[in-house]
Amino acid sequence: MDKTQIALIIPVILLYLALLLTAIIDLTKNWNERKNPVIWLVVIIVINIFGPISYFIFGRKEEGN
Repeated sequence: MDKTQIALIIPVILLYLALLLTAIIDLTKNWNERKNPVIWLVVIIVINIFGPISYFIFGRKEEGN
């Protein structure tokens, strides 16, 4: 792997980690208000990039209920 590829991969990895940590922090702050928080935690961690994104799209909608 050359330096160009590494320079392109590092920002993607950092963005993913930021998204992952933000989703986990938000979930833990609102643990009691969420439906099935353990399932959301598994989804966030196991389903790579789509887990945190799906949490922010679908999981946070429960907040208004």
